[in-house]
Amino acid sequence: MERWLDPLYDAEGMAAADRWAIESQQVPSLDLMEAAGRALADVTAAAAGPGPIRIVCGKGNNGGDGLVAARRLVESGYEVEVLALWDPATFSPDSKANLRLLEGAGVLEGQGALGRLPESGAIVDAILGTGFSGEPRSPVSEAIEAINDCGCPVVACDVPSGMDASTGEAGLAVEAGHTVTFHGLKSGHLIAPGKHLCGEVTVADIGIPPGAPPGEAAGAITAAVLDLLPRRGERSNKFTSGRVSIVGGSRGLTGAVCLAAEAAIRSGAGYATAAVPDDLEPIFESKLTETMTLGCGSDTGFLGLSALEKVAAHCENASAVVLGSGLGREAASGEFLRSLVGRLGVPTVIDADGLGALDGRLDLVRRCDATTILTPHEGEMGRLIGRSSDEVSSRRLDAALTLAREAGAIAVLKGDDTIVTDGERVAVNRLSAPALATAGTGDVLAGVCAALLARGLEPFEAACAAVYAHARAGRIAATRIGSAEGVIAGDVVPAMPVALRPGRAGGRSVE
Repeated sequence: MERWLDPLYDAEGMAAADRWAIESQQVPSLDLMEAAGRALADVTAAAAGPGPIRIVCGKGNNGGDGLVAARRLVESGYEVEVLALWDPATFSPDSKANLRLLEGAGVLEGQGALGRLPESGAIVDAILGTGFSGEPRSPVSEAIEAINDCGCPVVACDVPSGMDASTGEAGLAVEAGHTVTFHGLKSGHLIAPGKHLCGEVTVADIGIPPGAPPGEAAGAITAAVLDLLPRRGERSNKFTSGRVSIVGGSRGLTGAVCLAAEAAIRSGAGYATAAVPDDLEPIFESKLTETMTLGCGSDTGFLGLSALEKVAAHCENASAVVLGSGLGREAASGEFLRSLVGRLGVPTVIDADGLGALDGRLDLVRRCDATTILTPHEGEMGRLIGRSSDEVSSRRLDAALTLAREAGAIAVLKGDDTIVTDGERVAVNRLSAPALATAGTGDVLAGVCAALLARGLEPFEAACAAVYAHARAGRIAATRIGSAEGVIAGDVVPAMPVALRPGRAGGRSVE
């Protein structure tokens, strides 16, 4: 895995790390459980309000972690009740061992015990662990509903019950204020909808020795990705810094092209040109100072087939192209884009109306000679792969992988948990930036992606670096403006130079 990604575990990878510790390193499984329960107890104690702490236990080792936490909390003076959803005779061996050690806590069995959850000081969800996938069944479903209905502080053990640790998928699931996970983050902790169920996540060391199989299902993007960026040297010029062409614009949508162009320049591209409808070029001339403009075609207010040859010839000299910003939804614009895509021999970012113009024709992207980066939001993603927006939102990782594999492209599924994948490698943005929830910030991201491609980054690296820096710029803009709600896309662009500073000293020089 790339050094600038923090590894994330899926369920299989975490199970492999546990087995390695127990079988090859001779770490007793009860010791791992003891450490997990201790960490769970510490977080629960800090979160608890007045009233008994109630621990809802499943019959697997997740429930065993909860039993250790119960014992630790009793030893610290808390009133504790354990609510067992199954007969303790069915518990896992390690859970039974910890049940025998438990003194001073009431143990209640069956669904009837769930009526005691209201007015708890805290509730520990120790029902389902990282091995769960699918939809919870009775008695788990009733327990989840009861936990969510009681309005008490909730601490989840490893993952909120009902959430898939590998993908973040969740139907009926516990809504936790805190989650204590063990050894390493799981992909589902960072990918919606699971991300929004976890609350504050604490990663606890439970004694798995160094050298354990690493998490390789996905990676969280870190600031170290910015160390990959080439830096200008004394012999650099505007051409060695990369040339970006932005193709798009239509009547009423000129701002999108301007945002993408300005973002490209602010992100280090040495030269940018906006290829726009000929009759609208005066508007762009007045809006853009550092960006060249090229009027194309004879159609009124949009790019149609009359612009195709001029745009295609122009793009031959680019280092990277942004296609689709403000393109509009004229049928002729869609035909123009579909005709152009296969003729571009340089790395291309397709965004916004460009994605809509593909009309599900992912074969056009697959046939491209150079790598393409597709940057949809959930609605655009759904149209590209033939799913509803709700289906995409509930299975974001699967949707991103599907698009990347079917298109032979880099998929960037935008959101607070933006996912970047080439169909094999998966990277997730963990840098939350609510300020980016405003119109035009997607155009900014497209411009940043193209600039980093033009500067020479490999496409997957460029997309990840752009996503991370874009989120960082959103946070910087919110600080400068004074609130996330007051940020507009134009505020994000001037924050890009600071956001693109390397994560640590270093970075290559480009001459």
